[in-house]
Amino acid sequence: MPDPDSKYPDPRQEDIMAGDRRLSRPDSALPDWHIPDAKYRPIPIAWFAAAFLVQLAVLFVIFIALSAQNGWFTIILSGLATGALGMWTWDRGMRDAGRGWQFATTAMLLTQLAFVCLGASARI
Repeated sequence: MPDPDSKYPDPRQEDIMAGDRRLSRPDSALPDWHIPDAKYRPIPIAWFAAAFLVQLAVLFVIFIALSAQNGWFTIILSGLATGALGMWTWDRGMRDAGRGWQFATTAMLLTQLAFVCLGASARI
């Protein structure tokens, strides 16, 4: 039982401050500067989403920019961009991800490329 006449605050009842820094709070035994789980841990869905969004933007720009050209230019440039994006995604860490994430990423990259090739095939 804490002594009610003690000059030390009870961390279960009130904040304990050291100047302008909070050392303890009633709802946590950790100081405010200690974040126990703040280390960056990359996750495959982040790589998947980044690859999806970057490829979406890049292929859109390529398709629109080359809309007046022969479809082969669009297909070849889109394929090169997809290959470079795939290598970038694998270098970021997808090679260490689970097989399901690797398959889903590869399928997504190829599906978006297939849509661009289908659209550009009318100009061949």
